[in-house]
Amino acid sequence: MAISPFRTLEEHLEAAGEHGTVSLWWGDLIGARFARGADEPHYAASTMKLPLVLAVLRKAARGQINLSAPVEIHNIFTSVADGSRFSVDPAEDQDSGTWAALEHGTTRSILQLCDHAITHSGNLAANILLEMVGIDEIGHVLHAAGCSDTTVVRRGIEDTRARQAGITNIVTAADLGRLMASLARHDTALGGAPVCAPVEAMLSRSKNRNQIPAGLPVDVSTANKTGEIDGVSHDVCLVRPVDRAPFVLSICTTTDLSESAAAALVASLAKDVWRVCTE
Repeated sequence: MAISPFRTLEEHLEAAGEHGTVSLWWGDLIGARFARGADEPHYAASTMKLPLVLAVLRKAARGQINLSAPVEIHNIFTSVADGSRFSVDPAEDQDSGTWAALEHGTTRSILQLCDHAITHSGNLAANILLEMVGIDEIGHVLHAAGCSDTTVVRRGIEDTRARQAGITNIVTAADLGRLMASLARHDTALGGAPVCAPVEAMLSRSKNRNQIPAGLPVDVSTANKTGEIDGVSHDVCLVRPVDRAPFVLSICTTTDLSESAAAALVASLAKDVWRVCTE
């Protein structure tokens, strides 16, 4: 009996499962090639910024948003739970550019905010964009990409009242994979190349490359979006090798591992996938 090429990967996932829920979806741009626990729900963390920014550019492609329009930067938002006010903690944000605009009273264009939300995973930028585009538009993007009903974006970042009320953002590895594959295909349902190509370019400039890209050869082209908080470490990545067809890898982990150990786990799983790809 032939040994499955996925055997090492399956064994690795089995061992990793001792630390919590580890989900993996790997596919070409049409559908899954391998999945394990890929429909398990996880808290979305910053992966919600991917459908958010797609929603913004999709509205722009319909002529409803001017991407070059200046936006006044602010840090007061309305909770979806009860209408109370909340703010984002700058200590929890990796994006210094949007905070600099707030400090100096300058503006950022909508397109710049999109770039900050993706490349630097900016929380303040993301909340301003969410306020602008609305939760329903993100739902339309997820539906257009063929995501399941499990994956939802229902609140902004650090909306504590909403979190306490059980209103949260959920993803699955399979849905993140479907969303990225739809983007890579430039699906017309997402708005085609005018929407998808700029977002892929932003993802290719991501500053957070310690998960899936860290498990791949350094010369391989990647475009990825991570999500990290205590106990949660996710990454969805479009990989475009020079000598073979592009593929999407999506890994979600909710574990008892430290942030660095969880990132290393994701990178090691990506290395296993690459090994299968090149055998």
